[in-house]
This record gives sequence, structure tokens and C-alpha cells, in this order.
Amino acid sequence: MKQLIGVYGASGFGRQVMPLIKSQYPYLDKSSFVFIDDSKVTDNLNGHEVLNFSEFLNYLSAEKSVTIAIADSKVREILADKLRRNNIPLIAVEASTVIKLDEETIELGEGSILCNNVCLKVDIKIGKFFHANTYSYISHDCVIGDYVTFAPRVSCNGNIHIHDHVYIGTGAIIKQGIPGKPLIIGRGAIIGMGAVVTKDVPAGAVVVKNPAQPLVKSFKREENSVKIA
Repeated sequence: MKQLIGVYGASGFGRQVMPLIKSQYPYLDKSSFVFIDDSKVTDNLNGHEVLNFSEFLNYLSAEKSVTIAIADSKVREILADKLRRNNIPLIAVEASTVIKLDEETIELGEGSILCNNVCLKVDIKIGKFFHANTYSYISHDCVIGDYVTFAPRVSCNGNIHIHDHVYIGTGAIIKQGIPGKPLIIGRGAIIGMGAVVTKDVPAGAVVVKNPAQPLVKSFKREENSVKIA
């Protein structure tokens, strides 16, 4: 029976992660890598078998493991708990082009995915199931919680604390904090694409623009016109 490695998530990000994880296991053939998709609409994707979770569990294999390639952090947490309950090992993915300036000073939690050209500098602590997409970087003295997501080209400068379940959009820039007073992004906050964050962001807030400010939705009221004959 062969080793079976599953990429949980068959959307765009999952398809990008598949080549990265295959490169980590060059001694395995293509059939050892599958997609897991609970709402699957096809049996094959980019030459790999697509299984739902029950099919993955029942697949005849001596050794199974999974990485979770789903951007929604709440879903990642639910799936991680499900995999643990079923005693499925959770594995990290790291592109060969990732740069760690001082690996001895970097703490990285389980289940992370680091895509091409991600750069981790020095004295960094990162929680579990962190996703960093292409060309993102994290500078010195940063603390990042669990289930945090960086889209491509996120610039996370020094002395920043990011709490659990934060999503940071493509090209966002976070200003450096200062020793003893880090810039803080609260739990569940969303930083919009291209935003420039210069001050703390409250938990659950959505901020956009440069400098970053709370997103305010405008609602246009439609008036009913009444004709009188």
C-alpha cells in the first residue's frame, strides 16, 4: 500500500499548492497526491484524483497525511479539528524559494503553507495553519496568531502583532511598530487589498485604502415613483 498525500481544497489556491507539495516528496509518484473536496464536481483535476473526505479515509493506504489549502480561516480550523479526530497527520508546505534569514530565531506552527519567494527574517513567532502567498515577507520581532492568511505581496514590517484569523489582502503594507509598543491587528480583522496600515486595527474591523480606514458601506435608497392619472 502506498503513501497518500491530500491537498484539502481543490480551488485556485489548492491547485497552486499541489506542485509545491509534490516537490517536497520527489520520491513519490503522481498517483500518491490527491485533492480532497467535499463538494467535488469532478473525479480528476490537473491529472490528480479528487476524493471527498470519506473516500480519502477509506482509501487503501499505509500512510496518509494532509495539508489544508483553503483561504477561509474558519473553515481551515474546522477541517484541522476533523483531521485530528480521524488521526490524519497534518503537514506543512514550503516552497524551495522560501527565505529564512535566521531559522533558529523563527518559530512556525503546524500546518503552515509558505509559497514561492516568501521571506521570514528574524525573531518571528507564527501560530498554526498560517498561509503566506507569493512574495510576502515578515520582518523582525513579529508575533502572528493562528489561522492567519497573507495574500500575495503582503509587507509585514517589524514589531507587529497579528491576532488569530486575520486576513491581509494582496499588496497590503503594515507599518513597523516600535519596541514595547507593537502595532496590533485584532482578531478576525480584514485588511483590504493595497491598504497601508499605519495604526492599530480593532478586532473584527475591515480597513481599506491608504492610509487604512474603516470600510463604510453606502446604501442607496430607491424611492418608488407614483404616477397620478
